Amino acid sequence: MQIKNFLFKPTKIILCGLNYRDHAKELKMKIPKEPVIFLKPLTTLIGPGDKIIYPKGVKRLDYEAELALVIKKKAKGIPFKEARKYILGFTCLNDVTARDLQNKDGQWTRAKSFDTFCPLGPHVETDLDVSNLRIQTYLNRKLKQDSTTSQLIFSVGYLVTFISKVMTLFPGDIISTGTPPGVGPMKPGDIVEVKIEGIGTLRNEVTNK
Repeated sequence: MQIKNFLFKPTKIILCGLNYRDHAKELKMKIPKEPVIFLKPLTTLIGPGDKIIYPKGVKRLDYEAELALVIKKKAKGIPFKEARKYILGFTCLNDVTARDLQNKDGQWTRAKSFDTFCPLGPHVETDLDVSNLRIQTYLNRKLKQDSTTSQLIFSVGYLVTFISKVMTLFPGDIISTGTPPGVGPMKPGDIVEVKIEGIGTLRNEVTNK
């Protein structure tokens, strides 16, 4: 799959749930001892400026701003100290979620897997220190999420190492690192923007068409 502004072709999209300390505090949940990972299908991927389709029958559709990384070369069982060598660069991701279905199902696949539920962009930044970047979501120009990557429970390098011990990573594969507090609903006609310091802004419109 090739999307706007991207030349790489991922084989999979791996995401991490509950990976910000301030988000865990917001939800009154314990800090996880290991990363909780899940997958989105490639059919969820869209680029900057593309439209997020609000599915029929969904009662609540949420934004989730996330820092994502793109894998540079094949990785399997790599040590933590080598992790950065396997990262091509970083970008913005919106883990769009049908929250009512997530709560109903008790697991996340359906709620996070509708077509267009993974906006990505606006580009891949290859030279970036991601240890303390500001990450924000704006909905119709109103600030909704505002945190920094210093709040990550499991670091970028740790996630790459952990996931590579579970599954082989290939060039172009995407790993997303979780969302900070402040997730909330969107509706058709809304403009949602994920902004990460040093990368830029990923902007998409929500539509029911």
